[in-house]
Amino acid sequence: MAKLDLLVLDELGYVPASKAGAELLSDVIATAYERNSLIVTTNLPFENWTEGLGSERLTGAALDRLTHRCHILETKGESYRLQDAKRRRQRTD
Repeated sequence: MAKLDLLVLDELGYVPASKAGAELLSDVIATAYERNSLIVTTNLPFENWTEGLGSERLTGAALDRLTHRCHILETKGESYRLQDAKRRRQRTD
């Protein structure tokens, strides 16, 4: 990871992590903390991250590192993938 300029964690929490997976993810976040740039995408609000990571302790530690000196961008609206699928379906009708 030391060679990475940017690490992207896409769809965090989309699939709940196993205990081992959550621990490994927490370790990746801790290792990248203040060393690498991180982008995290998720559909989950912070209060629901425990569902994906399975542990309040790991979730708290991950959020503490991720939210320190960060920019949080919240988007609303329809998914680009859903919009694209609708456009493709309209073309075939």
